Amino acid sequence: MKRFDSINVIPLIDVMLVLLAIVLTTASFIVKDSLNIELPETQSTQAYKPPQEQKPFKLHIDHSNQLFVNETPRNLLELDGIFSQLDSQQAITLEVDKHANFGTFVELVDTLKRHKLHNLTILTQAKAS
Repeated sequence: MKRFDSINVIPLIDVMLVLLAIVLTTASFIVKDSLNIELPETQSTQAYKPPQEQKPFKLHIDHSNQLFVNETPRNLLELDGIFSQLDSQQAITLEVDKHANFGTFVELVDTLKRHKLHNLTILTQAKAS
């Protein structure tokens, strides 16, 4: 009987790399769809490139007019306190569901302006041709 002095781990590494690739590709879709925000379509939209030097502060308004900060539900009073702690040059991205009330959007933008947070990017979806 042949004795094993070592185990060949190369096939194991190959399998683990394939599993890692599958997890990484599906994880980005899971995060994006967790709030189910349906962005409005525009014809003259540009690709968004986040600033290199800082991570953007993410705001969301879903179809039921619920406000989210990084996917955590918040109300305007809580956001008022959070915004007072942000730097005026902080990059902010805003995703608003196309079925959300315009009034909720206006209240949020007004709160941002009150705190002099003008570095705002409103994300949309390119219209399919």
